[in-house]
Amino acid sequence: MPAPSARVFRFKPRFRGLAWGSVGVGGALGAATIAALGGALLPLATGALGVVLGSAYLMSPAWRLEVVIDDDALEVRGAKGTKFRLPWGDVVKVVASKPTSTCFVDGGDPARSLLVPGVGAPAPYDIEDRPGLVAEILAHVAPEKIQEVARLH
Repeated sequence: MPAPSARVFRFKPRFRGLAWGSVGVGGALGAATIAALGGALLPLATGALGVVLGSAYLMSPAWRLEVVIDDDALEVRGAKGTKFRLPWGDVVKVVASKPTSTCFVDGGDPARSLLVPGVGAPAPYDIEDRPGLVAEILAHVAPEKIQEVARLH
């Protein structure tokens, strides 16, 4: 359970619309195949694949991840417990773009680093209240460890 002063930011799927579209189109293709073609294998399998892939993305365990920020550390937690906890003093560097609400927190090791993907960032996930999360990170990290940029590339 987070400390009373902690803020929690949940991961969420970035491509929900695409996933729901895959489920819808796949389901419609499967239904049309059964109705019109008597269940021809290739269109039926293609429709089923769309439903399975879209559903798998929407039900991914990644959407149970959350970032917890408190006065001592940044922590990433999942359904099975803490993935990593990074005390603010252990942060190597933060590269941040305030205009796009994007930042990368370098914990010295990829397993202890976090990308907060903002506008245009190539990530399959999003995080709720990105501007708030970026502001919290910047408020807790020593200014000499922060590099502000217009955009992360």
